[in-house]
Formats: sequence, C-alpha cells, structure tokens
Amino acid sequence: MIRNADDDPAGLDINAQICFFPDGSGRFVAGEDTGQPDPPQGWGIFRLEGHRVGELEATQVGKLTPTYQGSLDNAENYGCGFLSDGRIVTSDIGNQAGGGGDGQLIVWFPPFDSREVRYCKLDVAIATAGGIWVDGEDRIHVASARPPTAGILRYPGPFPTSDDAEGGCDRTDATGAPMADAVARETFIAPDEKVATPNAIVPSPAGGFYVSSVFTGVIGEYDAGGRFLRTVLEPPAGEVLGEEPFSTGTPLGLGIDAEGTLYYADIAITISADGIGPGAPGTVRRIRFVDGEPRPPEVMAGGLAFPDGVGILEPVR
Repeated sequence: MIRNADDDPAGLDINAQICFFPDGSGRFVAGEDTGQPDPPQGWGIFRLEGHRVGELEATQVGKLTPTYQGSLDNAENYGCGFLSDGRIVTSDIGNQAGGGGDGQLIVWFPPFDSREVRYCKLDVAIATAGGIWVDGEDRIHVASARPPTAGILRYPGPFPTSDDAEGGCDRTDATGAPMADAVARETFIAPDEKVATPNAIVPSPAGGFYVSSVFTGVIGEYDAGGRFLRTVLEPPAGEVLGEEPFSTGTPLGLGIDAEGTLYYADIAITISADGIGPGAPGTVRRIRFVDGEPRPPEVMAGGLAFPDGVGILEPVR
C-alpha cells in the first residue's frame, strides 16, 4: 500500500501504531519518518482509497510534527489515538533504553489537512512511551516500558481544547512548545515479573485489556480495574532470549478485531554481542480464542524488517 523510500523514490518510511479516524472517512494516522531528521519524524495523516487488499492506496494529506525533548537515541514517534470530539493524541518514545524518561504525550487540534497542525503537550517525562488506547470516557492510557514510570499510565482529563491559555494550554516546555499547566496522571497497571516492559494496550472483549511486554515475550490480560487475570502469550518453558528471538515472538504493537482475535507485531528482539534490539526478521501473528481460551499464535507474515505497530480498521470499542 505504501512502499518505503529505499524501494521507491516516491515512497515513505512508515512505522508505529496505526489509528483509523473514527468518522468512517478511511483516513488514518501512522508514524512517518522519511528522511529524518530533516525533515523531522512525525505522524502522517493518510487518506485510504480502495476496497480490497492488493488494490488499496494511501495518499498523505498532512503531518503532525512536534518538538522533541532531545533524547540520546532519537525520539521515535509511536502511539496514537482519538478523543471523542476528534482531537488526536500521540506519544513519542523518548530515550528508548537508557537515560532519563523524556517521552511525550501530545494532544492535536483539527484541522489535520496540513503540515502546520496546532498541539499542546500533556506530559514530557514518560520513560520509553509506547502504545495508546483511549476509552469511552476519554481517558488516555499510555504504555511506559521503563522505570520510574513503567506500567500503563492513565490520564483522566480534561485536556486542553486549543494551544493557548484560554484552551488550557498556558505553559511552554524546554523546547518552547505549548504545554498544559497541569494534567493528572496515575499508574493504572503496574509492571510485574511477566509483563515487565509494558509496550502496548488494547481492550479485550471481556471489558478488560491486553498488554504486551516485548522484552519478556508476554501478552497479559487484565480486568476492567487493571487487575492481572492471565497470560495469553508467553515463551515456551526453558526458552531464554539470546541470539535468537523467542519462538513465539517478542510482541510490541497490538490490535484486536471485531471477533476478538488478537494480533501482534513481533519485532524479533535478540541479545547478542552487538547489544539488545531487533536482530532477526520480524513477523505479524494472531491469537484466536476458542471457548475463551487462547490458541497458539499463527504467523500471518514473516521476513519483516522492524514490524512495530498494528492497526485494525474496525476495532472493538
């Protein structure tokens, strides 16, 4: 649908979580970092055309580009979501594996058909910020993979309605960008031994949540109050992350369809003499449920370079 810039001079480099506009227009948000750092990475706004896989086309019609906090290893864009009135929220990772927590949570104000979109920062101190999910009460949930903010963070709102003091955005951050004066934040789900590095969150059909942990290879299920229920994915007993990724993958991005099938982007994390990071071709996999019980994951696509985000056109809400 979109070829990368190395393969196609007219292509784009796409990454991160994919979020479809809730208005049914076919537009979607996805990370777009072609040519970074000039121009800087951000989130592209795309118009989807076509009705069948293999015939779909996407045209970029805008881009969300904030200032970043100067992370040591490049502040990659990742999460996205929508508030009920159409405002977009995004997260960028900040320092990925070391250094202070400087990932950001940002709210963006329409219109979204240009490259000069107004925004207000809500938080600039999230340690390795990840996926976003917004519930029916407009509470924003953001995954954080490292201390001191590790877990699923919840922001209950209300949130600024414009990028000025009248709209609730009356400060500036260290980069000079608009920032809200005070936004409440709580740790909704704390990390544990299995879900040790929370990276993404999606709702479950039972009214709770699924949370991924890429480094431990686990997807955990939680109830509506954020209490752990069970693991729906974990590596086979005895497997240790090393020069080969877990056989069941290292789940980063999550998505869920209307039938309750869970999808995950396996970025194929390894540990080697070269360090920790994607070290093998990644996959996209799905977990079906039979009588409420998760089946072994199925590989839908393999040989992928750095698969990290999932988007479902008609997600469960």
